Amino acid sequence: MLHIVLHNPQIPPNTGNVIRLMANTGFKLHLIEPLGFDFQEKALRRAGLDYHDIAKVARYANFDEFVAKVKPARMFAITTKGQRQYVDEDFKQGDALVFGSETKGLPDEVMTQFAAANRLRIPMQPNNRSLNLSNSVALVVYEAWRQHGFVGGE
Repeated sequence: MLHIVLHNPQIPPNTGNVIRLMANTGFKLHLIEPLGFDFQEKALRRAGLDYHDIAKVARYANFDEFVAKVKPARMFAITTKGQRQYVDEDFKQGDALVFGSETKGLPDEVMTQFAAANRLRIPMQPNNRSLNLSNSVALVVYEAWRQHGFVGGE
């Protein structure tokens, strides 16, 4: 359905939680290296690798490799720097939703590939740190899935 992209994730339980989320929604997860952890790390396995056999997960050396191989229909950066809220977008099949690392967000060389209209934010109180990565992914994924009538769900 949709592509979820984690660019340089740093915290294993966040990635594990997102893997579990992908298994339960049918979305595909794309991990952009370098990862801030060993993919076999115990915390990652505990959080999500028991779902690894039913989740669709792919890894790429860099963002350009992801774009070249997947050729997403449209791409959206989910960022605190977005001017539009994620709930204002009508997500389509084949869209890629791109999330930056927990510590740095998306690097400038990736962010410049997104027009201002394709930079979406999650509303929150002013002057606060951003939400946890796996929570942010869950919010946006469930909105996109809701827009598609929770296809495949019960």
